Amino acid sequence: MEKGTEILNGHFYFKPLTHGGVDRTKAICNHCKAEFSYHRSTSSLKYHLNAMHTVDASKSPTQTNTEGRLRQTTLDAACGRTIDKQKKDKLTNAIAKWVATNCRPISIVEDVGLKNVIRIATNDCTYEPPPRRTIARKIHELYENERTIKATALQRAPTVALTGDYWTSLGNHNYLGVTVHYIDEQWELHSHALTVMKTQERHFAETCAEHFIHVAQQWDISNKVSTLSTDSARNMIAAARHLPFEHVPCVAHSLQRSVTVSLHNSAFDNVLAKCRKVVGHFKHSPASAAELEQKQIELGQKKESLIQDITTRWNSTLDMIKSVRRNEQPLRDVLTTHNTKIAMPTTAEMDKLQRLEMLLEPCRYVTELLGGEKYVSCSVVLPAFCHLSRVMESSDDDPAYVVKFKSTFRADLETRKENANIAYLKIATALDPRFKDLKCIPRAERGEVWASVTNLLKEQRVVAEEPVEATTSKPSKRKFALLAASSESDSEHEEDSIENGVRRYRAEPTISTEACPLQWWSKHAGSHSRLASIAQKYLATPATSVPCERLFSLAGHIVQKKRVSLSSENVNDLVCLSN
Repeated sequence: MEKGTEILNGHFYFKPLTHGGVDRTKAICNHCKAEFSYHRSTSSLKYHLNAMHTVDASKSPTQTNTEGRLRQTTLDAACGRTIDKQKKDKLTNAIAKWVATNCRPISIVEDVGLKNVIRIATNDCTYEPPPRRTIARKIHELYENERTIKATALQRAPTVALTGDYWTSLGNHNYLGVTVHYIDEQWELHSHALTVMKTQERHFAETCAEHFIHVAQQWDISNKVSTLSTDSARNMIAAARHLPFEHVPCVAHSLQRSVTVSLHNSAFDNVLAKCRKVVGHFKHSPASAAELEQKQIELGQKKESLIQDITTRWNSTLDMIKSVRRNEQPLRDVLTTHNTKIAMPTTAEMDKLQRLEMLLEPCRYVTELLGGEKYVSCSVVLPAFCHLSRVMESSDDDPAYVVKFKSTFRADLETRKENANIAYLKIATALDPRFKDLKCIPRAERGEVWASVTNLLKEQRVVAEEPVEATTSKPSKRKFALLAASSESDSEHEEDSIENGVRRYRAEPTISTEACPLQWWSKHAGSHSRLASIAQKYLATPATSVPCERLFSLAGHIVQKKRVSLSSENVNDLVCLSN
């Protein structure tokens, strides 16, 4: 090829003409002979090389071929004995499990790099990864095996609690997520996903109730469900009225809503608006962000990005305040060099931010505490609310705007507390050996709580009693009288036994708030056998619907990462396995 007719180190050349010249407006690919228009820009040519031939445009075809031969030589040198079918099946299962549990795209099995890595690792240069259909089938088999294990465990559980919520994907598809929570016979708390089910109908109350009942029937736990935890959306609250089990509204949603109400039209509005503008200035300008990082290094601070608050993200306002206060000096230094109207908060406004941080920090702590699913949370709600109520009490040192925030917060939270299932939360608190002194409940209401616990035990006894078999012969009146007297005596003795059992439990010393209530019950279940079964039910209930929120976060990550349209069945399999 003549000199001056090559483009991009010989990967392309100008189109030859019949009379012997070249057409410098046409470029021919040296690899596949594809023809392209050429107008002094090589962008489209480089894109073609990267997309179709995976070669480096900065290297000549000779260098590329040499490197390819070297790679092949490396693989050839690693070649050894062909792996047997058993090991190949293990590899296939391992790949399927990796794809499912680590949110990898199924198409990764077509990656040449993965194939080369496995060939070197197995010393088999003939190995070919399984096709996508095989991986999809294996993932479904993994899901079915795991589902069988979970279903068996659920059948052994005395009662289970559910959390549920709806979610809309980026593709505008609606999904229902449901998680289950229960305490097993070893007093260990378990939680996992039941389903991420695609729905087509509008989310009216009756429809939502039917969806939850359908999920319970699918897993054969309809007679075991004790509670359903959801957010406080009107359709979910209305749906709960159509369900045969208790409804526990999400406490975290209520708490964060109280924070939002307290901040609305407060004295903190202006300073928060300033913070948002400052953070937005550095978020939208890479050059400004780079200057801030350089200034952080000069001042000996940790290099970090600013955090912007988002309305729907809990505690993000607190995170923004903390990031601005930590970087106050670097921000001031950088903004003074910028020709912008954006200004940092004044010294007085920074003092307001410090006070607001102190107000919001307990709310963050309680939200994260109640949002856990690996430990008991339902019994912690009332003690946590009691803690917040004390923290939000006004003092003589508080400025007027802080007093207003605290009073608004306490009033709003008290209103939302009334709409929660307080009766259920009180019993859960009483059955937690950390809080059974019920100091978080007014003294006048504590007797009612223990009366409710006693009634639960009596109802449990009635359900457990087997009906007396009828006899063919008609008993005499004397036998009836003796039977009635005996029955009345047994009933009174049983009631005394129940009340004594409750008194014995109340007499037990409370344990440390850092201790695990389930470990206490595992050691004392034999001594309080009647109460133990009720404790398993109440302590298994989650205080929030956060487990579903985590499920949707995982689902969105999977759907986005696959970059292809997944069937609803595959979404369910992948999310449940990853969860």
